[in-house]
Formats: sequence, C-alpha cells, structure tokens
Amino acid sequence: MKRLPVITICCVAFFSAAFVSGKSLRTTTPGYSDTLPSVWFYTEGIKQNTIFGDTTRARELFGEAIRRDSSYAPAWFELAGMLLHTLPDRAIDAARRAWRLDTANLWYHRLYAQTLLVTEHYNDALNVYRQLLAADPKDPDNYRLVAALYEQADRPFTALITLDSAEVRFGRIPLLSSMKRQLLVATNQIDKAIDEARALVDEVPYDADNHVVLANLYAADKQDSLAMVEYRAALRIDSTNVQTLAALSDYYARSQDYRSLLSVTRKIFLSEEMPLELKVKRFENLTSDTRFYREYYFQLNDLAATLAIRYPNDPRVVELYAGHLIASGELEQALALYKRHLNDRPPVEQYYRMVIDIESYLQHPDSVEHYVTKALSIFPEKIDFHLARGHAMVQTKQYDKAIRAYRESLRYAATDSLRSVIWGMVGDTWHLKAVGNDSIPEEELFARSKAGRGGINRRDMKQCYKAYDRSLRYWADNTLVMNNYAYFLSLEERDLERALAMATRVTDLTDNNPTYLDTRAWVLYKMGRMEEARQILKRAVALDGQQSPELMVHYGDVLYQLGEQFMAEIYWQMAREKGYNAALIDERLKQPAQTKSAE
Repeated sequence: MKRLPVITICCVAFFSAAFVSGKSLRTTTPGYSDTLPSVWFYTEGIKQNTIFGDTTRARELFGEAIRRDSSYAPAWFELAGMLLHTLPDRAIDAARRAWRLDTANLWYHRLYAQTLLVTEHYNDALNVYRQLLAADPKDPDNYRLVAALYEQADRPFTALITLDSAEVRFGRIPLLSSMKRQLLVATNQIDKAIDEARALVDEVPYDADNHVVLANLYAADKQDSLAMVEYRAALRIDSTNVQTLAALSDYYARSQDYRSLLSVTRKIFLSEEMPLELKVKRFENLTSDTRFYREYYFQLNDLAATLAIRYPNDPRVVELYAGHLIASGELEQALALYKRHLNDRPPVEQYYRMVIDIESYLQHPDSVEHYVTKALSIFPEKIDFHLARGHAMVQTKQYDKAIRAYRESLRYAATDSLRSVIWGMVGDTWHLKAVGNDSIPEEELFARSKAGRGGINRRDMKQCYKAYDRSLRYWADNTLVMNNYAYFLSLEERDLERALAMATRVTDLTDNNPTYLDTRAWVLYKMGRMEEARQILKRAVALDGQQSPELMVHYGDVLYQLGEQFMAEIYWQMAREKGYNAALIDERLKQPAQTKSAE
C-alpha cells in the first residue's frame, strides 16, 4: 500500500500569514484609474489580507493586478497561496505561472512544488522537487522531500542515495537519519540500519532514544542479548522514560516474556507521562485472553490496583477495577466499590446500573428496590431502571407490582421494538402468575387445568395472550414472544394451527436454536404429526448436547408414540438424571408399550 501519510507529514506549509480581525474597508469594487500600476493593487491586496483579514477583497485586488499585467509574478504567487486550500487546481496554475515568470526565485519554486505535493500530484511534485534540489542544494528539507517522493514512487534505493547525499553534505541530521534507517529496514538491509543506529549512539551516547532505536533494530535482527544491553543503557540514562519502557514492553511481548512485560507495564502505569486512556487500553489488551488472565492473575491484579490507587475517582478506572473484581469472582468487593461512588458528582448512571445488576444476581430484592428507587430519583426517564424494578418484583414473585412497573416503563420506550419487548415481559409475568407453582413442570399444570384439577389460572393466561398480541402488533417478528406464545398454546392444546405458524416463523428467523426447534416439534406432537416432530427433535437434541431435560422428555414422548419404547425410556431416564421431576418420569415408565406407530 502506498504510504501517503508520509508525504503529507513531510509537506511543510510554506506560507504563514498573520490574520488580524477587522472590517473590510470596501464592500463594492470601485472604479480605478487606468494609470494605477499592478504593484499598487498588489500592495493593497497584501494590506487587505494581512492587516484586515479580508481574503475575498485581497483576491479581487490580486486578480486586478494580474489583469493589468499578466506577467506580474508576485500577484500570482500571493494568489496561489490563498487558493491552495479552497481551489487547489487553480492554486497549481497560479503557482506554476509565478515560477515560470521568475524561475530563479526559490520562494516561487517551493510554492509550486508544495501545491503539487498537497494536491497529491506526486509524480509532477517529484520532478519539480528534483529541480528545486538542484537549484537549492543547501536546504536539507529538499533532500527529505525528494527522498520521500522516491519512496512513494516505489524507488527506495534512489531515496537512499538521496539521503546519503544529504549526509555527505550536512552530516547526520536526526530526521534524515530516521528516514534512512526505515528505508534500510524496508529493503532488508537491517545490518546497515544497525550500523547507522550504532553510529548515532556513538555520536550522542547520552540520548536514551538513540539506544532504544538501536535496541529495536537488534531485536528485529534476533540479536536479543545486544538488544537488552541497549535497553538497559537507555534505562540507566532515564529509568522513567515512557518511550523506553513502552519499547521494552513491546520487546517482552514479542519474546513472550510475560512476567517481565507485566513488570515493565507496572512502571508505565506509575508514570504520569502516559495518558490514562492509553493505560486503560493496555490493561484491556492484556486481559482480553481468559487463559492469560488466569495464569497471570496476581500481576494483573497489581496493575489494576495501581491504577485504582492513582486514579481513584476517574470513571474509566472505576469501571476497569470493578470489571477486574467481577472477573476475579469478587462480586461483593465490586459491589462495594460501585456503592462508594454512587454519590459522585455528577452522578454516573452506569454505577447505579451495575449496583442493581449485581444485587439482582445476588438475589437481594430489597436492595434492588432501594437502589432502583434512588436511581429513578436521579434519572427519572431512564427506562432501564423502570425495567429493573419490574425484574426485582418478578424475582420476589410480586407479579402485580412487576406488571405495573413494566407498564409504567412503556411511557419511556422510544421505539416500537422496545415496546414489543416490554409487552412481552408483561405477558411473561402474567404467565408466571397463572402458573404459580414452579415445583411442577408446566406441562403437568396445563394438563391438570384441562382435566379440571387446578393447575393454571385461565384468566391470567388470557391476560398473557392479550399482552403477547399487543407485543406482536408493535413487532410482528419478535421471536421470543412468538416462541412462548406458540408453546403455551400447544400446552393448552388450542389454536394449534396458529401456534405452528408462529413456531415455524421463529425457526425460519433463527439459526438452529434448540429451544425454538423444540417448540415447533412439540406443536407438531400435539397435532399428531409424530414423524415430523421426531426429525426436528432429533436435530434439537443433537444441537443441545443433551443438556435440557425438557428436550429429552419431549423426544422420549415422541418416540413412545411412534412405538420405540426402548429408546423412549432411555431419553426419559436421561431427563430424570438431568433433574426432571422423577414422579412424572415414573408415570411415563409405567405406561403400556405402544404396539404400533401413531402415524
């Protein structure tokens, strides 16, 4: 890839003009005497531009100077400078005219070259800079730009020759020496690059950066012992230099010496020179691999603690250290850390969110309610906190309160998809209220209800379906709602065609989700389409890795109806081992064997 940024960096703007704010002297172009020479208009243009900052008026005056005398080079020159960043093509033409009118003027020559460079006409720029180098060989910058343009043109060896010429004329110049080393490395002449860096160290032995450059080159050449000698020399000059420490940490990372890497990183974290955002990024990179995190936990814990001590109130560090504690399994410590910062000003929404999430995970519903109330007093329109209140009420089985909280959150829902999700939560909560008893599988509860032996509350289930219908009006393809809706209908053995349509749509929209495949198969089972159900459940069980006891029970039930008693019993027994209700499995095992397929 062409390294265009190198050219852009090398281009040093030639013009600088001090703009002083002020009002334009004129708002309309006056009539001028034909006897006024171009130099008068040129001088007036300079005044308007530099003293009053009126670039539009200045351009008019320079244009008038050129109209009166098209060979007046100074006006072309000034006009080119003003057009460079607004009308670059016209700037090139103006700069070219100025230079051709006075080819001995180095200022004109430089401006023409720079307009070509800025506008990325690199081939033309190279030709013009070569001419400028011949006309002004005493300017080191000309060598730098010519070398950069040769590199851009994929002529690195010619670029090296140009830099060698500059070195012969001027001696070592740090910027040119750096370019030369990079070119030597790019052309696989690393031994010569090392010689260049070694010579630089010999000339200026007390510059730590020179030792680091040499160390990096030794490391690239696999001369690790010599690389370490130079890194140590740089540290002896300045043991706190962040550039040196960063280079050394990169070296340890490449050589996979992670303990040394973490030791150096700690020194970097103790330094004030490196911005905090870079320290945070380094820590995130180091902890991105779970295995590495586990193996070097104590060193990483020390790094996290170092940042927490040095930047105790910075939100980025609070999040970093809390995340580290959570990853370490220290939930209580992370919770305490977040709670300490809840009174920070301005208040940080994320702290409240994390406190609520952790308290929910730890099953502290009273604390969840307390912090949700506190969060809503500060962030009354944040829908997450309204939903969190509903979740907390569900956790404590206060279903009516949960439904009210979810419905209240609808006031703050900004999109139809979010409204659909919330109505889905409302429906799920009505379902939980309808079922009530979570110690008995839902299938049994629905069966009892159908037989008039208690089970579910039908009125609450009707409210569940109403909520699901409202959810699907906002978002017809809400897969979670459609899946639950279809499954509950199948358990009630009603509207099975609609249930199948929803379950099929869900599996079409998703990619081999075992739960969704199970729902579709179970609807087919209820419809008596056993062979179809068997094929889908066989795939679902394989995808699930035989983890879900409900899936295995369903598969066993289908196999039983197809007359495959032996395999059905195997799956029922596996479901019992996975925690399915033993009494219900025993009832299945007592059933008489099917003598023929149900289809």
